[in-house]
Amino acid sequence: MSRRCTRCQTVYAGDTRFCPRDGSPLVEVAGAAATPSGSGGSESSRTMVRAAVKRQLGPSVDQAGALQGEIIDGRYKVLKQLGEGGMSYVYEARELNTGNSVAVKVLTPKLIADDTAMQRLRREAGLAMRLNHPNTCSILRFGETETGLIYLVMPYLKGELLSDKETRTGPMTLEMGMPLLIQICEGLHHAHGLQIIHRDLKPENVMIVVDGDRERAVVMDFGLAKDRGASSLSKLTATGIVLGTPEFMSPEQVRGQDIDARSDVYALGILAFEMFTGKLPFEGRSAQEIMIARLRGKALPLGHHRPDLPSKLEKVLMKSMDANPDKRYSSTKEFGLALASSI
Repeated sequence: MSRRCTRCQTVYAGDTRFCPRDGSPLVEVAGAAATPSGSGGSESSRTMVRAAVKRQLGPSVDQAGALQGEIIDGRYKVLKQLGEGGMSYVYEARELNTGNSVAVKVLTPKLIADDTAMQRLRREAGLAMRLNHPNTCSILRFGETETGLIYLVMPYLKGELLSDKETRTGPMTLEMGMPLLIQICEGLHHAHGLQIIHRDLKPENVMIVVDGDRERAVVMDFGLAKDRGASSLSKLTATGIVLGTPEFMSPEQVRGQDIDARSDVYALGILAFEMFTGKLPFEGRSAQEIMIARLRGKALPLGHHRPDLPSKLEKVLMKSMDANPDKRYSSTKEFGLALASSI
């Protein structure tokens, strides 16, 4: 097995996942092998060469959205398409070596051609590979085929999106919604401990998986994630893709300011409000008015829609959605503890 650094193009043999030189994630290169850089030197020097595999743009790249039945990189048999978006196509596939089901996200040619977007994705894929928690969905592999397809492999989660569950059940009871919220808090706290901020938390990015008689919430799609050590990113990328969903973005994220874990606390507060009421906590006659209301911190109280719910829960959610991050819960762990004690 050989892997190539996405930044310096050095090829490495073995199971190394990150470049020792610059820390970039390594992508597996089909049909390539690391060759010695010389006959002498240490073992480490013999595993590094400046032999980048040239990307050959061909039909497979152009057909990123039509891969059903194909075998990707000699590893994954594509079974069916699960969805598509502006940046990628998502497929269910079977790993040939193990027979396990996986989800494969294949990037669009437009994104591949955008160097800035690709640099961000490579960095964030490397971050998501570090996730290891039952309430988060990690990236298992970041690979590139000989024909130039760039793909990410994730565990295949069989379940129901939280957004679909909300549509099907309507506003949730405390017994149904509270365990899911606390699990989401735990998953995000794990990510925050690895210096990863989600940035785009919303019901469409949470999968509800049934484990026996228990539901498990799994936070997905850390593709917009941002590590706290990185420099601030623009709200819009060069491809015009919004980093974050406006209805759930914190005021500081809307303004393009630096964000931390408290931004995810804010988004989770809005998500919780929607779970229990079926509505968003900000009102206005237009999208602009709703945006202004959020920047000014004028969230509706929970009792406006659900007077049957505990007043203590209303106070917890109002604190999580405060426009001033200094007045919110400092972590999702603290938020989760407050939620648990509110019922």
